[in-house]
Amino acid sequence: MAVMLCGGMSNQLGASTAALAFPVIGPAGVVAVRQWVAGLVLMSLGRPRLRALTWHQWWPVLSMALVFATMNLTLYFAVDRIGLGLAVTLEFLGPLAVALAASRRWVDLVCALVAGSAVAVLMRPQPSSDYTGLVLALLAAACWAGYILLNRTVGRRVSGIEGSAASAGISALLFVPVGAWVLWHHPPTPAALACAAVAGVLSSTVPFLGDLFALRRVPARFFGLFMSVHPVMAALAGLVVLDQALDPVDWSAIAAVVAANATSALTAGHARER
Repeated sequence: MAVMLCGGMSNQLGASTAALAFPVIGPAGVVAVRQWVAGLVLMSLGRPRLRALTWHQWWPVLSMALVFATMNLTLYFAVDRIGLGLAVTLEFLGPLAVALAASRRWVDLVCALVAGSAVAVLMRPQPSSDYTGLVLALLAAACWAGYILLNRTVGRRVSGIEGSAASAGISALLFVPVGAWVLWHHPPTPAALACAAVAGVLSSTVPFLGDLFALRRVPARFFGLFMSVHPVMAALAGLVVLDQALDPVDWSAIAAVVAANATSALTAGHARER
C-alpha cells in the first residue's frame, strides 16, 4: 500500500511540477525533456536486447512508444488549458473504459452511466469552457486505453521489462526533433529544465517501477481501487502546487468518477473469488 501511495503521489506531483515549466518551454518542450529522462532511466534499467527482437515483438513495442508519446503530449497540453485535476480525471476514463468494456455485469453498466454523467458535468458549457483542452484530455484517455492493451501484448511477447524499456527509449527518440525545435525557439532556463527533468523521474520512472512492484504483491482489485484515487490526487496537487481551484460541482463530478472505478474494481474482485 505504501508503494502504491508513493507512486500515485509521485505521478501527480511530477505532473504539477512539469506545469511550472510551461510558461518557459511550453507543454511540448516539457514532454520532450520528460521523455528523454524517462527513456534514459528505463533503458538503463531494462537493458533491452533490441537486435534479438522479432517483428512479432517489434510492432507492439513501436505502437506502444507512439501511443505513449501521444498520450503524454495531449495530456500536458490539456493540463495547460484546463488544469491538472480536470485533465487527469478525463484521462482516467481510458483505463476505466478498458475495465468496463469486457464486462457484462449490471453493476459495471451502472458504473459506466455514473462515469458518463460525471464527464457530462465536467464538460458542461461555461463562459470559461476550453473545448480544445477537453478534447485533448479525452484523446489522452483514448491513448491510455490503447497503452494498457498494448502493454499487455508487450508483456506477453517480451520478457521482463525489456519491452517497456524499449518503448520508452523509442518514445524518447521520437521527441528529439520536437524537443530540439521547441528548445531552440524557446531557450530554457535552468529552473524550467529541472522541473521537466523532475517530471520525467516522478511521473514516469517512479510510478512504472512502483506499479511493477505492487502488481506482484497485491490483488488486482486493490490495485484498481487505489488507481481510482489518482484524479483526486491530481486535483489536490493542482490546488497546492499550481493554485488551480475547482468549484464544488467539479469536485462532485471527480468524486463520481472515482466512485465508479472503485465500485467496479471491488465488485470485479469479489466476483472472481466466488
